[in-house]
Amino acid sequence: MTDPIALSLSRVTRRFGAVVAVRDLTFDVRRGEMFGLIGPDGAGKTTTIRLLCGLLPAHAGVVRVLGRDPVREHVAVTQSVGYFSQRFSLYGDLSIDENIAFFAEIHGVRHYEDRRTRLLDMTQLTPFRGRLAERLSGGMKQKLALACTLVHEPEVILLDEPTTGVDPVSRREFWKLLSEFLSQGITIVMTTPYLDEAERCSRVGLLHEGRLLALDTPEHLRAAYPGHLIEVMAEPQERASALLAALAGVEEVQAFGERLHARLATAEERAPDRLRAALEQAGVRVTSSRAVSPSLEDVFINQVLHATNETEPAPTSGRRGPGPRDNS
Repeated sequence: MTDPIALSLSRVTRRFGAVVAVRDLTFDVRRGEMFGLIGPDGAGKTTTIRLLCGLLPAHAGVVRVLGRDPVREHVAVTQSVGYFSQRFSLYGDLSIDENIAFFAEIHGVRHYEDRRTRLLDMTQLTPFRGRLAERLSGGMKQKLALACTLVHEPEVILLDEPTTGVDPVSRREFWKLLSEFLSQGITIVMTTPYLDEAERCSRVGLLHEGRLLALDTPEHLRAAYPGHLIEVMAEPQERASALLAALAGVEEVQAFGERLHARLATAEERAPDRLRAALEQAGVRVTSSRAVSPSLEDVFINQVLHATNETEPAPTSGRRGPGPRDNS
């Protein structure tokens, strides 16, 4: 019987000198699911992907990929795993066709021509197959890199921020491809700085300073958000944020671009009107005040602040969410 678990980490720790990049990390990824890892800079996302690839050994704990140790059985694992790194290396002086052929050959794939043709059709690169990789747009390079990752027909693909730096249209096309591969039964693990992308995953793990803060479906994570949100658009925003944070019942205020999210401990039917009135009375111009459902970004920031508050006090006003990038 096939093991329903494709990937697993059990109490895994990885250090770089005095820095603990991943600390006591435990989670499973089921076969055929799309699993997302999100976190700020230094959260440990890239380190986790590299541990699963067998590119780094764990200093403690157990890592298994399709039932194998990815370090000790690295060759066997790489035959079943495709790895798309943040700096996936295409060869600029080779054409699209030649790049895919090269990656097929280094994986020992014979008679790959039909597979290459299918991948080119799926990625809509067929009309450009003779073009040099250095002459491709950012989105086309990402699609070619994905085709190279998949040419040996892996059971699992590990994607480290695959859509970073590409335009929104290319991101959308890339996600269509991932959905198609998912429908074929491929297991996908990806890191992403875009929380709207993480919403598409079947389950999401929230990482902070190498620790797993939460793991569940996006729906369940949002449903467990502690409190009720009022979204406010007001000017000047910094003064509005400070005033909101001082109001009765407001536990926290976060800025999301032009929007402020005020978290209340309990639901109040007239909370939007109450907050608007308080701001306008203080001379702040309010253009919008309404109750909203928490996004995954709200959940993530709340989890990070809660983790920070366990060790040191954190301000409740003016705090912006953690940055998207992570090179650990």
